[in-house]
Amino acid sequence: MTKPFEVYKRGIQLAKLIFKLLDSKSFEKEFGYKDQIKRAVISITNNIAEGSEYNNNKQLIRYLKFSKESCAEVRSMLILA
Repeated sequence: MTKPFEVYKRGIQLAKLIFKLLDSKSFEKEFGYKDQIKRAVISITNNIAEGSEYNNNKQLIRYLKFSKESCAEVRSMLILA
């Protein structure tokens, strides 16, 4: 990814916030929950990065959709928290 997209930068910010949230005492024993939300939030930026490497709008759009699905998963898990 030559030039990071704004949405990629925001994904990084979100991941940092989620990881900071999970460090709180409230989530100390929530191993499965923490693992799942971490994987989902990491997938957001990973999919953006992977899709941008194709230099093909069709593939980029495909991976942006994957990223959007991961956003929905993170949002759902935050609601549950």
